[in-house]
Amino acid sequence: MIKRKAQFKLWIALFFYILTGGMRILNSKLVSIYRTFAQEECRGVSRLYEVLARNIAEDEEVLKLSEKAKEGQPVPNLLFGAVHYLLLQGRPHKLKHFYRSMTDQPKDPENSFPCFKNFCRLYSKEIESLLQTKLVQTNEVRRCTYLYPVFCEVYRLTKNPLAMIELGTSAGLQLLWDQYSYVYEGEEVYGNRNSSLLLSSEVRTVTAPFLLKTSPPAGKRIGVDLNVSDLTNEEEYLWLKALIWPEHNERRLLFERAALHYVKNPPQLVEGNAVELLEDLVATVPENETLCIFHTHVANQLSHSMKKDLLYKIRQIGKRRNVFHIYNNMDDQKLHVDAIINQKEQRHTIGQIDGHGRWFEWQPPLIRFD
Repeated sequence: MIKRKAQFKLWIALFFYILTGGMRILNSKLVSIYRTFAQEECRGVSRLYEVLARNIAEDEEVLKLSEKAKEGQPVPNLLFGAVHYLLLQGRPHKLKHFYRSMTDQPKDPENSFPCFKNFCRLYSKEIESLLQTKLVQTNEVRRCTYLYPVFCEVYRLTKNPLAMIELGTSAGLQLLWDQYSYVYEGEEVYGNRNSSLLLSSEVRTVTAPFLLKTSPPAGKRIGVDLNVSDLTNEEEYLWLKALIWPEHNERRLLFERAALHYVKNPPQLVEGNAVELLEDLVATVPENETLCIFHTHVANQLSHSMKKDLLYKIRQIGKRRNVFHIYNNMDDQKLHVDAIINQKEQRHTIGQIDGHGRWFEWQPPLIRFD
């Protein structure tokens, strides 16, 4: 009898050993994702998220919750966004004392994980729902600092109002680039100098960009995305705000001010596949406007075949009218300006750009208009 009990306990122990071993195998990919996220994306950028990601990589319970994330989404960003969202909504918990977005004097991040884990346990159902329904979308309005000189160059060349179609637009804040003001070197302000939103950036090359003192005239503006965000919707506004990392107060302030411009003058946003809809959208652009198709930090989400399809469609459009294609992440991370003028294709590399628009390199596009 005693021997049978011992064997039974052994089988139970073996069962749980296999079970937990299987769980470790199941989570091995997530472990690697969180460790990489902590080391390569958070270090020097967000101490809180670095500590949390490092600890999550060692915690079976939070890893299990992370498995609920929608396929294809960056899991750490989605989980941290979900937790931040619930805190911003006002869920009561001492975890908020570690978030600079919630307090002016946050506690030491090194002690944050027990609170974080407890929060995830208490609000697991809400977090799971957010992981399955929300998307990670960036709205870095500061990227307009390197788009502005590109649009100045295009307008100097064509002298026509600029029609803009943005692929992967999210909330469409970059479509409103002409409504913001800009400063690069010294105190000179460019763009809409009466704007409530001033964007600054560093030019990290000897060559300075050509800048118009006032914004070039804008014509048609259309944004397209698989999931557009409506900033007049409080829930969607708060979700995009939650995706901004807690320590990034300046990014949060820029987003809030840009959202005010959006509410006053919301651009046309279309939900759907940007590549499939492109030619139909172009057909709505007046002939007397200069067509600019642009996208930033989006093409890395496209498959090789989708990239080829996009370039093919732009070339087809170029057979009917002049078109400028402004982009990065098609082949590399640099900013590029391609032009099809009078059915002749020209390709130009502007330079490296910071993902948050804090700095960029500038080599002027030597576009010929003949």
